[in-house]
Amino acid sequence: MVAEQLVKRGISDPAVLEAMRNVPRHLFVDEALRDRAYGDHPLPIGDGQTISQPFMVARMTELLQLTGREKVLEIGTGSGYQAAVLSRLAARVCTIERIPRLAARARQVLESIGASNVWVRAADGTMGWVDEAPFDRIVVAAGGPRVPPPLVDQLADGGRLVMPVGPEEAQRLKIVDKRGGQTQESEDSGCVFVKLIGKYAWEA
Repeated sequence: MVAEQLVKRGISDPAVLEAMRNVPRHLFVDEALRDRAYGDHPLPIGDGQTISQPFMVARMTELLQLTGREKVLEIGTGSGYQAAVLSRLAARVCTIERIPRLAARARQVLESIGASNVWVRAADGTMGWVDEAPFDRIVVAAGGPRVPPPLVDQLADGGRLVMPVGPEEAQRLKIVDKRGGQTQESEDSGCVFVKLIGKYAWEA
């Protein structure tokens, strides 16, 4: 997976590649799908949600530019796979999933692989996690029409946010850097994610 899907497509951060190599992706999908777990495509995890394709997980993680010291907020825990990758690259990971069943399952799998620096909450991710803010990095694993204002508010000065933004059928990765209380936005590749549902995104 790492050599064929990531390196050949331009993922070059050694730490990201190592994390992707060492996190057992098959544990985050149903047993019936485990023979497809390392393919370059998303897979269903129930409740209309998916585990993102490995390349997109790697690309978004690489864009965060982690050094190992950051506190990271992830919106859209899903299977817990992205959080597991982040747990190897950051000091602390707080991850929010709006569907309680998925949050509980992700918590269980993360505990089983020893990801002890990950905290999982079932809530509306577009509201962020006020009592843990500010965050050095924020990554949103679902597509929304705009970046939710509470997430920008909870981004630390010097921090970076990465999120798919655009209409439901297609988005682009938006990067928001915060410096001196001001934000600067840029864009990366096109993508298609499940809908971000919540007060500051799409309605359920």
